[in-house]
Amino acid sequence: MSCPDGSCFEPQKRIRALIMLGLMMLVFIMLSAFSFVSQHKQVTPDQVSFDKHQATDGKRVFQAYNCMGCHTVVGNGAYFAPDLTKEYANAGPAWITAFLGAAATWPTEGAVKSMLLMPHIAADSGVKTIEEYYAKYPGAKERVERRGGKPTYMPNLLFNGDEIPQLVAFMKYTSAMDTEGWPPEVKVKDLDKRIALAQGGHSAPLRSGSKPAAADASTAGAATAGGDIAERGKTISASLGCVACHAPGTTKLVGPGWGKLHGAQVKLADGSTVTADDAYLIESILKPNEKIVEGFPPSVMPPYEAIVSPDDAKAIVEYIKTLN
Repeated sequence: MSCPDGSCFEPQKRIRALIMLGLMMLVFIMLSAFSFVSQHKQVTPDQVSFDKHQATDGKRVFQAYNCMGCHTVVGNGAYFAPDLTKEYANAGPAWITAFLGAAATWPTEGAVKSMLLMPHIAADSGVKTIEEYYAKYPGAKERVERRGGKPTYMPNLLFNGDEIPQLVAFMKYTSAMDTEGWPPEVKVKDLDKRIALAQGGHSAPLRSGSKPAAADASTAGAATAGGDIAERGKTISASLGCVACHAPGTTKLVGPGWGKLHGAQVKLADGSTVTADDAYLIESILKPNEKIVEGFPPSVMPPYEAIVSPDDAKAIVEYIKTLN
C-alpha cells in the first residue's frame, strides 16, 4: 500500500492490535493458572472417604446404576427425582444407608437407629444418640416423621455389601463441594395440602414436630400390650421397617421372604442346612451375621440386639408363623 501524502496509519494500527492481542493472551494465561491454585480449596473425590471406601468408587457405582437417569448432581442429570448434591449434609450417613438398603420404603426411626449401631457410621456422623443425629441432620428427622414406613417410587436395587458405603462416600464428597449456591433453595408452599392431594385427599401427612404412629419398637409394644402377640409382632416389624426388606410372602426383596419361612429348611452360605425354628429366627433378628443364608451378602442387615428386646423378637417370630 502506498501513502504518498504521509497519511497512512496502517503500521500503527497493526502494532496496537498486536499489543491488545498480547494483553488478552496474558490475561487468559493468568486466569488459567489461577484456576489451578490451591487458594480455592475445592475438594476433590480422592480426598473424601467413608469408612474404607473412596468417593471415586462411589462415583463409578453411581454411573453404573445410571442414577442420573432420575437424579441430578449439581444440576446435571434428570429431574424426575431429587437433586443429590447436598443429600449427605441433609440426611447423614445413617439415613442414607438405611434408605439404600431398602429403597422401596422410606426408613423408619428404628432403621436409622440400627444404622447408628454400626461403628463406622456412628464415627462418621460424630454422634451417639438418635437425638444428636437429628440435631446434626435435621433432614433425616423431617423425613422419618413425614414419610417413615411409607412406599417410595424408587425400586430396591439390591446393592452388594460394598456399593452402599461407596455411594455414601460419593454423596459425602458432593456435599463437601463448593457449588457456589447450587442448587437453589426450593420454597414450597402449602406442603400438607399438596401431599394430601397426591394421596387422594384422604389424610394429612405427618409434619416435623408431630409424632408418628409407631416411632420405635418400645412404643409399638406398649401400644399393643395385652393384645395378640402376633399382632404385636406385626406392629413392631412395621415400625422397624422390616417389611421394606422382607416380603410377607415368598418373594425375595433385599432379604428372604417371611412367607412359609418358619419350620423350613434354610441353606447357609457355608453349605450347611438349618431349620428355621424359633431360636434360629430370633438369632437372625438380633445377630443376623451369625448365620448367613446362601445367596445373600453378609452385613447388609444390621444387628438389632441393642434395639429389639428378646420379648419383641419373640413377638416378631410369632407374626412370621402366621405367614405360613
